[in-house]
Amino acid sequence: MGLPYELKTVPSAASVGARWQLVATVRRFLLAVLVLGQTLVATWLMLRVLPYHGGTWVEIGLAGLFAILYAWIAVGFWTAVYGFVLRLTGGDRWSLARRHSERDLASTPLTRTAVIMPIYHEPVQRTLRGLRAIYRDLERAGQIEHFEFFILSDSRDPEVWLEEQAAWQGLCNELNANGRLFYRRRTVNLNYKSGNVADFLRRWGRRSRYTVVLDADSLMGGDTLIRMVRLMEREPRVGILQTAPGVVRGRSLFARIQQFANRLYSPLFATGLAGIQMGDAAFWGHNAILRTDVFMAHCGLRKLPGAGLFRGPILSHDFVEAALMGRSGYEVWLEPSLGASYEESPPSLADELSRDRRWSKGNLQHLWIMLRTPGLRFAHRMAFFNGIMGYLSSPLWLLFLAMTTVEAAQLALMPIDYFPDDQPGLFPLWPEWRPGLALTLALTTITMLFAPKLIAWLDALVHRRARSFGGGFRTLLSVVMEAVVSVLLAPIKMLAHSAYVLGGLFNLSLQWAGQNRTEETRWREALVSQAPGMAIGLAWSAFAWYLDPLFFLWSLPVAVPLVLSAPTAVWLSRVRAGQFLCRLGILCTPEETAPSPLLQDTADEESLLPPLGQLTRFEEAVLLPAVNAMHCSLARSHPGRLRRETLQTLARRCLDRGPGALDRAELSHLCRDSDTLAWLHHAAWRSDPDTWWGRKLAQAVAS
Repeated sequence: MGLPYELKTVPSAASVGARWQLVATVRRFLLAVLVLGQTLVATWLMLRVLPYHGGTWVEIGLAGLFAILYAWIAVGFWTAVYGFVLRLTGGDRWSLARRHSERDLASTPLTRTAVIMPIYHEPVQRTLRGLRAIYRDLERAGQIEHFEFFILSDSRDPEVWLEEQAAWQGLCNELNANGRLFYRRRTVNLNYKSGNVADFLRRWGRRSRYTVVLDADSLMGGDTLIRMVRLMEREPRVGILQTAPGVVRGRSLFARIQQFANRLYSPLFATGLAGIQMGDAAFWGHNAILRTDVFMAHCGLRKLPGAGLFRGPILSHDFVEAALMGRSGYEVWLEPSLGASYEESPPSLADELSRDRRWSKGNLQHLWIMLRTPGLRFAHRMAFFNGIMGYLSSPLWLLFLAMTTVEAAQLALMPIDYFPDDQPGLFPLWPEWRPGLALTLALTTITMLFAPKLIAWLDALVHRRARSFGGGFRTLLSVVMEAVVSVLLAPIKMLAHSAYVLGGLFNLSLQWAGQNRTEETRWREALVSQAPGMAIGLAWSAFAWYLDPLFFLWSLPVAVPLVLSAPTAVWLSRVRAGQFLCRLGILCTPEETAPSPLLQDTADEESLLPPLGQLTRFEEAVLLPAVNAMHCSLARSHPGRLRRETLQTLARRCLDRGPGALDRAELSHLCRDSDTLAWLHHAAWRSDPDTWWGRKLAQAVAS
């Protein structure tokens, strides 16, 4: 069957396209000059600070690591400066949204668009309430008829996906969305989220010209969705349009700090990043719109053919899809001006690190794609490198700290060698200490790290956004608090990410699990998980004191956060602490001070399902007639003789001994077969009162 929308060939290079590419080249060249120039100066200062000025192999290694890490920091600094300048001058006139007037966009007709939400063992009620809010906002905008919604489940636990099906049915009834809101669960969980999306596109992608991809915690306003579709209609060269999601609905102190940092700093960094990348932007996997036919034609993901880490399915698929879209001749844009695009933050440090473990392995796989895939644009290769450095920088920092310790130990414990074997010439090599240069270098590095936070605060003052964060003074207090917490978390993340990188390089297996969005960290869990870091911090600081009291003081910014890692993890996960600061006006965000109807809808805690009584979801699916009929309508019949005999055996065991006699996979087999589920329903209702199902039936009738 052919595509209802003809696969468009990329138009010839239009004047606007040629101009933005030239502008992007100039901006990237300027960024490279600034970063490299500053890095060279800082590295020269570092060589002057080292006792032997790079005269030993250890010092050469220190200088090399410092140059890499300083350049990494400088890129972030200048990206923030770019964003500040662009926002100060009224925004980037080369952005995608600035090309079209509001009148032109309003006159652009809409077309059929699919909104898909892949889920895996997510909190069902919380997830579908978000989807309900999006649906209602599109209704308020009066354009719901152009959008179809698809819940794409990969959940394995029958208690979870039975609840998903029941909640979906309840949501359809509440919204009168039958025929517009669909649910599909894959029986074969292949290639994680990317495989889920790919399977949907193969089966139903031809129904829609565009596809909006959401995560389970995503929220997008109706006006934003409509604007994205219209921009895509007016820009046929654009294959992916990415929004810059803001973090909302944070409750724990950790989530609220991440939420504040995102909402204050993100406009700066997103504007700067968009101004540098322009039509070669990255795709972040959610809160974005895809040109469906082009995406299907050019962004299929093959398994990596290498060995170890570089073999098998690609875990982090989004950057790869953006690069493939660019290789096909289409543009990928990040558009920060598209508001009302939101996501959630993990509620605790443990949950963020659990997510980072999966992401680190996926990003390391990009090394193979960056180096081995022909035809990729240079900007996309740099995006791969940037993502890799996001995790590789941690073991590099750790190695830098280890080498500084070696340097200090050599100076403290070994006699000075004025004529080392690797030092040519007749003159001795004298160690020199230059505290003034060391202080200058330290202050420069600290400025590079923390200046973007102050620039973002200044940006909020200039653009009169500070009031929405609680006022200028409270915003500054929040910035200081966020900076202190980031200092406490940096060494913890450094150790964790270093372990993840090593685990990824050795291709250790990963467990794919749903994201926790509600639970606090317990003391036992924190002590067990952070014990290695606490031990390393204590041992390192003790050794530093043994070497030199001055070196001990230098080690404290890393050692103290490691020693305090367990109480930090527990304290940051507390919801009560986050709520207390919110009442004081600290760490407030615009969405809290003036919530939109979209966010107000998500605050509605009304359950989409009646609360569980004495029955589990599986027991409800068997005993309650309406629930059983709904699940049977979603299941399939499997007429094969061998499979039928297996299902009958499982059903008999379940009937005789209850669902506890079956494991999760066996219960899933029963629930996936409509005939077996219907038979079990009728058999359970005919059970004697003294049997397991007879007693459950009595409980159900009583409730």
